[in-house]
Amino acid sequence: MPGLFITFEGGEGAGKSTQVALLEAHLRAGGHDVVRTREPGGTPGAEALRDFLLFGGHDLSLRAEILAHFAARCDHVDRLIRPALARGAVVICDRFADSTMAYQGYGIGQGDPATIGLIDALTAQVGLVPDLTLVLALDRARARQRLDARGGRSDRYEAADEAFHARVAEGFETIARTHAGRCVRVSADQPVEAIARDVAQRVDARLTGPA
Repeated sequence: MPGLFITFEGGEGAGKSTQVALLEAHLRAGGHDVVRTREPGGTPGAEALRDFLLFGGHDLSLRAEILAHFAARCDHVDRLIRPALARGAVVICDRFADSTMAYQGYGIGQGDPATIGLIDALTAQVGLVPDLTLVLALDRARARQRLDARGGRSDRYEAADEAFHARVAEGFETIARTHAGRCVRVSADQPVEAIARDVAQRVDARLTGPA
């Protein structure tokens, strides 16, 4: 039986990591083989690239930055995600290619057609599309409150200006509309438990519904 590939997307402070952990617990309680992972990251090489991209202190050209994200993604897919799916596991990933489109394509690239085209072409080369993508949507003011309460070290994307984050949010809305067959927009401006119930119901429906 093939596995199920679920991704969580959204801007900073939307609560993706919390919901990934809660969904993992829900599925494990139901007896599923679950692999929880993240991007950039998921394998030793991809985690090293994550540290470089988020905290390395080097300003790459936009094209180089996109290629670095996809280098991490290819290693992640080849070494972790595909083998897990092949054995029938449910793979839950905190971010995937949609984040590259939102952050690099819309946030940094401002929707430039050449940049969008490059990301689309590289995504096609990866050759793996999520079965279900949960896009957590949260007002930027509420997101800032959560980030301030969380504290800790900010990565280079979290520290970007408000215009950048507005473009990222617009990017995710565009992605959710364009790929409505796999993307489900979930309001993150509700209690954590309510979001988790909504997410669990949607995932359970995919697991028990017709293939």
